[in-house]
Amino acid sequence: MTTNLRQIPLTCSGHTRPVVHLDFSDICDSGYFLISACKDGSPMLRQGDTGDWVGTFEGHKGAVWGVALNKTATLAATGAADFTGKVWNAITGTEIHSFQHKHIVKSVGFDSSSENIVTGSNEKLVRVFNLEQPQAEPEMYSGHGGAIKQALFCRNDKCIISAAEDKTVRLWDRLSGNEVQRLTFPNNPNSLEISADNHILTVAHGTSISFWDVESLKKLKEVKVPTNVSSASLHPDKHVFVCGGEDFKMYKFDYITGNEIESFKGHFGPVHSVKFSPDGELYASGSEDGTLRLWQTTVGKTYGLWKCTEPNELNNSLNSPREVQAN
Repeated sequence: MTTNLRQIPLTCSGHTRPVVHLDFSDICDSGYFLISACKDGSPMLRQGDTGDWVGTFEGHKGAVWGVALNKTATLAATGAADFTGKVWNAITGTEIHSFQHKHIVKSVGFDSSSENIVTGSNEKLVRVFNLEQPQAEPEMYSGHGGAIKQALFCRNDKCIISAAEDKTVRLWDRLSGNEVQRLTFPNNPNSLEISADNHILTVAHGTSISFWDVESLKKLKEVKVPTNVSSASLHPDKHVFVCGGEDFKMYKFDYITGNEIESFKGHFGPVHSVKFSPDGELYASGSEDGTLRLWQTTVGKTYGLWKCTEPNELNNSLNSPREVQAN
């Protein structure tokens, strides 16, 4: 039945420069939300299942490199080339905090309680700011030999995991402030993701995706992919993962066997960021071409703006790619 169905991604336009990072909220009262980081300096919030534009966070004076939403989509965080990490009210769009750094902020992330944010910057430092006491000195973690690509809270927020342009991923213990574990790679790690159940760390590096147990940092598996890969995301049920990189394509792999299931062309430039939605029904991609695209996990399912029709109904409205505009 699904053999005749084509993957038709939804294209979300509105950005004017490359889209470099994405994040989803959890499912909350009004669905779930998607935030995008773009070199145009204007991070955008969208309804996650349709890509419909909700608002733009205005205030950065440079490219935005990293974004995050808290679980309930009440707060957003952004890191930018203006040397600031900002926290916003995601409902009103107003800026709540601006944390000054000494270089470009590449990564931001919330802890599970939304009381702290972690930032990673080109100063080779990881910092944690307490949103309840924004004037207090941040926690600081130094040791990386290159700019930080990404930093995330893990292990019940007791630790931070960070990837940098020194070919390492490092685990930091917040109680002692020390590095407690290190993974070394043949290439710089480009992205980190912690699975929905907090058990699996996904790392994209070179032409590989590797998967690690979050508690022990033992390697579970490594899968080779056909391109230099920028970003990878594991489905919430851990049966499949998606990734994208230099060759403009989106790839879907079977997590259990490591076999490629399918690949899709849609973007007109390298893919910088990919992420599954919290319900696993779609995945989003952000590209050098300035667009976000939303892809169905199960092609042909009625979900969001996708309406399932019989393959012989050639007037299916989705045979023409659908664009979701930003106001």
